[in-house]
Formats: sequence, structure tokens, C-alpha cells
Amino acid sequence: MPRSKLPRSASPTAFTKAKIPFSWPSVPNPFPRRYRRRLRSKFRSAISPASNIAKIQTSFNPADSIQALRHHRWSYYDGHYLILIILVIFSLSISQAPGPLMKTGAAALLMLALLVPLTRQFFLPALPIFTYLLFFFNARFIPAEYRPHIWVKVLPALENIFYGANLSKILSAHQHTVLDVLAWLPYGILHYGGPAVWAGLLFIFGPPGTVPVYGRTFGYLNITGVVIQLIFPCSPPWYENMYGLAPANYSMEGSPAGLRRIDLLFGIDMYTSNFTASPLVFGAFPSLHSGSAVLEALFMSHCFPRLRPFVIAYAMWMWWATMYLSHHYAVDLVAGAFLAAIAFYIAKAHFLPRVQMDKTFRWEYDYVEIGDAPSAGHEYGLAVLDHDEWTVGSSSSISSGSRSPVDESQSSWEGETLASQTSDTELSEIIIQ
Repeated sequence: MPRSKLPRSASPTAFTKAKIPFSWPSVPNPFPRRYRRRLRSKFRSAISPASNIAKIQTSFNPADSIQALRHHRWSYYDGHYLILIILVIFSLSISQAPGPLMKTGAAALLMLALLVPLTRQFFLPALPIFTYLLFFFNARFIPAEYRPHIWVKVLPALENIFYGANLSKILSAHQHTVLDVLAWLPYGILHYGGPAVWAGLLFIFGPPGTVPVYGRTFGYLNITGVVIQLIFPCSPPWYENMYGLAPANYSMEGSPAGLRRIDLLFGIDMYTSNFTASPLVFGAFPSLHSGSAVLEALFMSHCFPRLRPFVIAYAMWMWWATMYLSHHYAVDLVAGAFLAAIAFYIAKAHFLPRVQMDKTFRWEYDYVEIGDAPSAGHEYGLAVLDHDEWTVGSSSSISSGSRSPVDESQSSWEGETLASQTSDTELSEIIIQ
């Protein structure tokens, strides 16, 4: 039966929104609309419409992570996750604190962070750093009967052989409050907060994918340093100042050395308590303060060549502070720097994106190239564009959402570029806009 038209008077009831008896006063925007639009257009013009490699994942759906894991092409490169699993299991098996509930809760939160794409792209590259921290702080629980002999005379002997004197003792002989503060800033403050600052600068101004490589390199550098310190335990300069060359044992407590003067200066008890209960009292060789500072200097020099004098001065500042505070010999610093250089150049040759000097922000990159250039004289290595792995500007690259030479050992699961995949429809909408 055809529907009859209702007269206007018999029209169905119209539902309207209930009126709110009160309303919050609106706060006017202090910036005029035309200036806001001009600022937005200027920011969007700096982003290439054909680029999606600089974007980050915004999805909260764990199914996206599971799908990326299912499509991941496994290779020998993924063996580093097995190393991390072994170290985590070892650290948790010897750990005596916190309790099982805290351990289970922390593990559950980490698994959740790895399943959510938004957090996975940050937490997955940081797994080596988390593993290093867990490994380092639980090293205290390794039974003394399974630990090797503590070397007390080796480092002072090497110091005299290479340099003809104990540089740490020479630098710490003349102490002053101003020098204490100058040494405390890099050793006690910048060493712990600096990596986050460097990572922020690399994320904003470096090529997409630099921060994950930096995080993994930083983590594995420190893991390697802790392993060496456990296998080859050596006494630091403060031990020689306190006990001479007497034999050491694992029941001895650590010492804040020169940092004790900082606690007395500010009337706090931070470094004295922490260094006295240090997990690795005899972890002088190699110096991870030196290794971290040199690694940070190398990464910053790679991405920002103009800052090279500044970051080199920072590394030298850290070297002086460690010896002035009687925490390391010069030979420890050289070993840490050598270890950092090895880690950096391995990362640079195989994983680190190349810097394009005409780009200022990560959002200006249309593509990235990984590793060293195959030959000199060709900017960005574009001489090898005939290879299948180079898909810059091709239709396949647009459909797959990739504008960089992709190594077979890497995938979206690893979050190498902190990028979200953009479909053809989304990409065309961006270009039209």
C-alpha cells in the first residue's frame, strides 16, 4: 500500500536537544583567525604531501600489531630479541626484589605497551635500554662464588704504562667547590637526563628512524659494558685512595668518592646512599659514563655536524669529571670510548639513516636511505636507483607506504621509522589538500 502523505498538522513529533540551564563562558582565542590559518598553512607547507615516513602510529588497536608481526619476515637480525629474552629471564631469576606481583604487573604493562601500535613504536626500540637497566640493577644478586677474581693492580699498572702517571690522582689532588659543581653537572646530572634530551633533538631534527637506532645502540652498548664489568671486575681510583692495592672482595661497599662533597654541599643524601649500595662496585672497566657520552657525541655529530665542537667538548667534560671525582682511570675512559665507537659505526653502516643536508625537520623527508653510501661522489647514493629495493617515487612505494630502501630484516613491527602506513586514498586526499 503506498504511503499517504500526512497533513502538515499531523507531522510526526520533532525531537530537539534539551536546553542546558546554564553554559560555560567561552574563552576567546587571543590569536586572530587569519593568523591562525596562516600559521597552519605555513606548517603544512613544510610537510611534503608525498611523504608519510615521518608520521607516527596513532592506532590503539592491538590487532594492527599482531597483523604486523604475522607479516614480519624473520631473519638473523631478529636474533637480538632472543639475547634480550635470555638476559631478562636471567635477571628475573636472580632478582630478590621486588616481589612476584610487581614483576608480573610490570611484565603485563610492557606486553600491553608492545601490543598497542601507538606505544609499540617507542617501547620496542627501547627494549635494549630496559633490559640493560634490569640487568644492571640485578647484578648485585649474583652469588659471590660464581664471580671472578677482582683485579686491583691491573688498571693502576696500565695507567702508569700508557700515561706514566695516575691521571685521576693528579686531577683530584686540587679540590674546590666550584670544581666539584663543574664535575657534578655532567657526571651526576647530564649523564642520566642527557640521553632523553639528545633523543628529543634527534627525533625532531634528525632523519626518520634515527631515534630507534640510537635507542638500540645505546642499550646494547651498556649491556656489553655490564657484561665486561662482570667478567673482568676491576677496582676504581677511589678504592686505591681508600685501601691502596690491598685485595678486594665482593662484600665491600661502594663509595660516592667525590660526589660525597656534593651531598655535603647541598645537604642531601642521594649519591652517598646510591653509590654505597651500587650493584657493580667493581665495574670500573670500561667506563659507561665515557661510553654513553662518546656515543651521544657521535650520533649528534652525524645528524648535526655544526654541533660537533660542542658535543666533543661535552665528552671531554665528562672525561675530566669522572677522573676528578675519582670514579674512573683514564684507561677506563678510553675503553668506553672505543666500545662506543664500535657500536656507532656498526649502526651507521647498517641501520642509521643518512642525513639530507637540505632538510631541517623530520617531516621534510620524502625518503630515507639506510647505511653508508655505496660509492663516493653520488649524493645520497642515488646511483643505485635501478635496484628493486629503491622504490622512491614509484607506484609500488605509494601503495605500500614506504619511501625508503627497506632492509629485509626490518618491518613495521620494529618501528624503524616511527611511521604509520598511509593508504592510497589518504595519500591522494593529502595531495589534493
